[in-house]
Amino acid sequence: MKKEKIFIVSSAIVLLALSVSAQDSLKNKQLSEVVVSATRSERNITDIGRSISVITSDDIKKSGATSMAELLSQQEGMYVVGAGQNPGMTSSIFTRGANSNQTVVLIDGVRITDPSAINNSIDVSELSLANIDKIEIVRGSHSILYGSSAIGGVVNIITKKSAKPGLSADVALTAGTFGKNTSEITENVYLNYALKNGFYASAEVMNTDVKGLNATVDTVTTSSAYKYDNRSDGFSKLDWVAKTGFQNKKLDVYASYKQTQQLADIDKSAYKDDDNYTVAFKRSLFTYGASYKLSEKFNFGLIGGMSAMKRTAIDDSSTIDAAGTYDKTYNKGVYEGKIMSNELQANYMIKGLNIVLGAGLYSEGMKANTSYLYYNQWGFPPSYVDLKTSTDSINPASTTSTIFLHTDIGGELFNEKLKCLNLSGGLRVSNHNVFGTNLTYEINPSVKVVEGGLLYFTYATGYNAPSLYQLYDATKYVTWDTQITNGLTRGNKKLSPESSKTFEIGYKQKINDVTFSVAYFNTCVDHVIEYVYLWDKNIGIDTLGQNFGRDDYRGDTYINIGKMTTQGVEFGFSSKVSEQLSVSANVILVNGKLHYSPSDIDTSQTHGDHVQIFGNGAFISNKEVETLGLSRRPSTANISITYMPIKKIALRADVRYVGSRGDVYYESSLGPYGALGTVSVEQYTLFDLSLRTAIYKGFSANLSVSNLLDKKYYEINGFTTRGRGVYLTLHYTL
Repeated sequence: MKKEKIFIVSSAIVLLALSVSAQDSLKNKQLSEVVVSATRSERNITDIGRSISVITSDDIKKSGATSMAELLSQQEGMYVVGAGQNPGMTSSIFTRGANSNQTVVLIDGVRITDPSAINNSIDVSELSLANIDKIEIVRGSHSILYGSSAIGGVVNIITKKSAKPGLSADVALTAGTFGKNTSEITENVYLNYALKNGFYASAEVMNTDVKGLNATVDTVTTSSAYKYDNRSDGFSKLDWVAKTGFQNKKLDVYASYKQTQQLADIDKSAYKDDDNYTVAFKRSLFTYGASYKLSEKFNFGLIGGMSAMKRTAIDDSSTIDAAGTYDKTYNKGVYEGKIMSNELQANYMIKGLNIVLGAGLYSEGMKANTSYLYYNQWGFPPSYVDLKTSTDSINPASTTSTIFLHTDIGGELFNEKLKCLNLSGGLRVSNHNVFGTNLTYEINPSVKVVEGGLLYFTYATGYNAPSLYQLYDATKYVTWDTQITNGLTRGNKKLSPESSKTFEIGYKQKINDVTFSVAYFNTCVDHVIEYVYLWDKNIGIDTLGQNFGRDDYRGDTYINIGKMTTQGVEFGFSSKVSEQLSVSANVILVNGKLHYSPSDIDTSQTHGDHVQIFGNGAFISNKEVETLGLSRRPSTANISITYMPIKKIALRADVRYVGSRGDVYYESSLGPYGALGTVSVEQYTLFDLSLRTAIYKGFSANLSVSNLLDKKYYEINGFTTRGRGVYLTLHYTL
């Protein structure tokens, strides 16, 4: 505690002293008003009947965020589980209460997923803050423009392009601590060289090394009792990117290559530390694009990319008691995924009319190879048993072809007096090689009721395709006497996509330097994909698992069952009160429920056996079940206040509130085999402070203190979060 105070006070004194001689100022820059992600064409943000946020590169520097998860968690309508945990922990996005695999993440318009993951959702910890020009966030269903998964929203990370002619450079060094015996150091170097004729080339390297916390909560209070090894869980991450292109008034072409490598120490599960469990991750991403402006009315373009990722998880034998006994197990999993995406797009624009027509092809594949080695003290021979699984003979893969149309029709197309009216909408037809054709559509009328004010309505359908794991996992249950009971595999090729219907009504207003917005939304997702246990239909549910002389279990699989409903209200506000003071805030109030009905069960897949939902332990075979509240979907609020006493110094205070919510844990008493139970996680409020100052001709510095009050809180039951963090960033721009 004393070291932290000394570091904070001394750093602040140095920064204030240096700022006296500074010649540069920290002027507040306005958000970019032009966005492309909401309509796939350049539009002013105030003219679009959508809930949108834009984060510029300057905003990222001002935010004090050290990771993408932290940055996104500050945004309206978003909750990122893992943002406050030990660096390297898995982080998941929940937008407007949607599931973690129902938000599309793009880099320069190219979808980024993890095809080898169970639900195909991306781990936000792999995304860095390197080479970002801006991030556009569109909340709400957007499947007509982005296809599968765009039920909760879209996050489009747009990378830097050409800079001013000549050499440009951006160098930053961040060092800090976020708890006892922890440290975090990040180095970042960006270089860009541009010619006057439009050619440019850039490169960036970002490296992070973390000595972290013990990621699990320590519940052992007796000093004589054995504890799991409580060493810190480390994390290292290296990102590098190279990009080249050409840009003028008519033509814009580029190609980019990015590689991400990271290694994280993780733990077995909640409350169970493990000093020998690591996950190594590597992704190579190649993106490219070209657009050509034929005239003021017509342009067309191509965006595409290829991505290959590999995740290696190794759980070695660990000490399990004070005598130094090992559990004598070695578990290794290697998971690989590949993505290829290409889309052609044409835009036609005249006064009052904007038409976007596009077509694309998206494919993904995965491999999974696992090996579980354990000591068999009764086996002879061998003394060790090695269990292996592999998808090599299956080669799970899928292909989706699409065509989409989006139009914006302004009232001025017919009469200048009707220019306050606008009608947007469109449709997408997708064809998946497994489940076939899917149609989504959207209607989005809006009206400018006053100067700078827009009232809008949206009705949109969306879908979320089943993952490769859910479709193709070939695992079969074998009875104790080695006879396969029904030939059922865990993967289910009969799965349909989850389908959604979203209604939204909102209003946003801009008056000089004041903007505010409010929106109500309601999303209903049908055909929710659930992991289920199956039990012998000839045995009563109340007596399942009570007779050890028989085998009641019939395997596990994925099926479409149930309906998920989420609804909520969002508020957003920002104001430049004066040249010295600015304020921004956002709030989302959200709730949800799940409803299951026996009539939704595909009996051809379950063979009429009893169906138990793993997510809550409920049996659905003979009664409807409704669950109120969704795990890890809290109401949240963020407030940010920036004060500039002089042009060279900016003081910022942030407050983040996260409401109470449910979390899941394995409950052995739920059914014969156990299932997921729910535990309540308390609300929390965090306070952050930062001081930014311009030092001298391109040099600036930022001193930030996160979780100022050293609040003890939880994001996930059983896992620790970071304490008070103190970070100093030195930054130079050429």
